[in-house]
Amino acid sequence: MNGADRLCDALLVNGIDVCFANPGTSEMHFVAALDHKPELRCILGLQENVVTGAADGYARMADRPAATLLHLGPGLANGLANIHNARRARTPMVNIVGNHATYHRKYEAPLSSDVEGVARPMSDWVASLESAAEISAGVNAAVAAAASMPGVATLILPADTAWEEVAPADPVPATIPAPPGGDPAAISGILEAIEDGLKVALLLDGAALRAGPLETAGRIAAHCGVRLLTPTSVARIERGAGRVAPDRIPYRIEAAEEAMKDVDVLVLVGAQAPVAFFAYPGRPSVPTRPDTRIVPYAAPGADAASAMTVLADALGAASVPAPVCVAGLPPRPGDGTLTGPAVTAMVARTLPENAIVVDESITQGYMFESQSRGCPHHDMLDLTGGAIGIGLPLSIGAAVACPDRKVICLQADGSGLYTVQALWTQAREGLDILTVVFSNGTYATLHGEMKRVGVDAFGVNAGRMVNLDAPRVDWVTLARSFGVDAARATTVAELEPLLETALMRPGPFLIEACI
Repeated sequence: MNGADRLCDALLVNGIDVCFANPGTSEMHFVAALDHKPELRCILGLQENVVTGAADGYARMADRPAATLLHLGPGLANGLANIHNARRARTPMVNIVGNHATYHRKYEAPLSSDVEGVARPMSDWVASLESAAEISAGVNAAVAAAASMPGVATLILPADTAWEEVAPADPVPATIPAPPGGDPAAISGILEAIEDGLKVALLLDGAALRAGPLETAGRIAAHCGVRLLTPTSVARIERGAGRVAPDRIPYRIEAAEEAMKDVDVLVLVGAQAPVAFFAYPGRPSVPTRPDTRIVPYAAPGADAASAMTVLADALGAASVPAPVCVAGLPPRPGDGTLTGPAVTAMVARTLPENAIVVDESITQGYMFESQSRGCPHHDMLDLTGGAIGIGLPLSIGAAVACPDRKVICLQADGSGLYTVQALWTQAREGLDILTVVFSNGTYATLHGEMKRVGVDAFGVNAGRMVNLDAPRVDWVTLARSFGVDAARATTVAELEPLLETALMRPGPFLIEACI
């Protein structure tokens, strides 16, 4: 047995049986070991940001980490944007990164780099091993760190740790500590604020956005008159008819300020205090009033179900019916040229039961959240860290984790081009993903951001930085070149039958919705 075999055994004993990979020379022994471990499914991504984004999507839906296998510092660097998104989503992820052999590092070979230095800014836990004998303990430490924070753990393995021989041994899984509950000391303050007539809101995130904790939160809202909010972007939320639907804090700081102007006490349940995505001239960095009291009740990664139950019991809301969304679909848009809201309305009208919606539609899909509240049950996964290029990879991970569920990816064209190689992996693995590309040939969000930072007009040179129409990308041809069947729609009448057909057929399909 060598270190590569030991790595596979250590991953499997910890329940990690999926690895998204883009390996190189330093990882070849790990690749060879896969032939001895067919139960470890290894999925190739053609670019590292596809690999890391897919691992994020898998963990969000499977509630356990996948592994990634990346090549040295440059390979890890290529995947950092979606590792950043995963860290902001508090996704459990275990990155295995190869390094030069221990004795080769001193020669400063062309691919030499400070791998730990590359990893640290986007990782919650980093370690580098020096021998094959350390691999089992190293994997266990990484898994425990990823699962208990939850967060991103990066384990660096020099190439010679893979080919070193080790004595056979039965692997032992990591010990994962139980997640904490809510802070009991905060409950009396919450109750006092409600009794004093203050405006209280619960800001819910993480596991608090699953159907059970949401229902409990709905009981509290109905009984105590508190508001239910979520961050602008969430890692995963269970939605649809019959479920409780919190209100999202708007993206624009002006709208967020307006939405939160009457909040006297903001209770954090699995969430951090809200903050604007960016600084803008003359605008505040946070949407809450300066005198709003922030109450951390349940930390990110806490046992949200238990925390919400304890809070509901303390507030006397345990048996109160929760207000839920009524079943209903948005009106069918009139026939005519497609717009972003028309596309999302048609997607909502055809959404199948138990679908998974991955949303990286950026500016064009903003109506889907409200249009789909009365749709059949579905999960929704967002861009959490603001680093675009996650939608297509995230849909891969979700589809691998839940092969019995239809995945629908709402994808902006500009951000989709960051990781368009993901389409090849969709085709190779035969994943049941419908991708709807909002094709407007521009970085529309940057047009808006220009004005928001005070630039009311810009010329040809600036325009070339925010437009994608010279030449315009042909998504149908592009998708087919990667092995994904595709079609184009320019009107509602063209889009409707394409959606109906694509949702009935298994496997990957892409619709370019020209808006």
